[in-house]
Amino acid sequence: MYKLSLLSVVILLIGFQSSFSQSRPVVEPFLPEIFGLFPNVRDIAISPNRDEIHFTVQSIHNELSAIFRTSLISGKWTEPRIAGFSGKYLDLEPFYSPDGLKLYFVSNRPLNESISKETKDYDIWYLERKVVFDKWSSPINLGAPINTTGNEFFPSLTRTNNLYFTSDGPGTNGKDDIFVSKFIGGKYQAPQPVTDSLNTSGYEFNAFISPDETFMVYTCYNRPGGLGSGDLCISFNKGDGFWTTPFFLGDKVNSTQMDYCPYVDIRTGILYFTSKRSGVQLQRNQPFTTQRFIDEINRYDNGQSRIYMVSINDWIKGVVKKD
Repeated sequence: MYKLSLLSVVILLIGFQSSFSQSRPVVEPFLPEIFGLFPNVRDIAISPNRDEIHFTVQSIHNELSAIFRTSLISGKWTEPRIAGFSGKYLDLEPFYSPDGLKLYFVSNRPLNESISKETKDYDIWYLERKVVFDKWSSPINLGAPINTTGNEFFPSLTRTNNLYFTSDGPGTNGKDDIFVSKFIGGKYQAPQPVTDSLNTSGYEFNAFISPDETFMVYTCYNRPGGLGSGDLCISFNKGDGFWTTPFFLGDKVNSTQMDYCPYVDIRTGILYFTSKRSGVQLQRNQPFTTQRFIDEINRYDNGQSRIYMVSINDWIKGVVKKD
């Protein structure tokens, strides 16, 4: 893991907050021609080669949850389809390993369909392939010590295979917390909650960890200092299991509605995230026509879960080692 000295962390935080306060990044819809097709898009995973995207589509009340796939062919994204391994149970939150040879995801599917088709709590599963052009394997349950009788969500992997994820099981402060399992000697060690500078008695979840483990972007819920609902925060790794006090991304990125499921493309400095923000407005200067009203309530930022993008390159420049 790439560690930061205490002085580096102080300089980094001063520079980050200065850059943050001076800049006004532009939050934009990401591929609205794709993600605008669905009422609820929860999250995305972009392949390391940037030629494939897996993402979760859910019904409004989450009765259905499936992982879809689209590929970039001849400069155009293909029509999204349910991924071959999904569509039967509640699947969500895909994440590529840095080498693109594993695709992690979360599911309530049974451990062994040949024995029982009864669904269980949410576990972390993965697919694997030998090279990026191979077909994916059948889903494999990650097993103990990661998966427990509680729910495990939102896997995020470092280059050294350390796994960060969300859990509501044993060892939490009573609600969702962020855990890490170190990969040592070819095996995952017992997960440990990240330090109390991040986990609190409230909800902390959806942690994206940078591949070199220097920073983390995650969601905290209804936290004092936030804008309300879910807000994206960033924290920097001081080494030896210690993290800086989280810094809200504020109204430059967050909205007053739910902002969650972050993913950062380290090479481009683009933050992708899900938001329920709404720009729908009543225009009192003149009545709506029928078509104008329909257009307004069907705009991309209409309060439904959609994917957005924003450059945070200036904020993380020099912090991480890019590929």
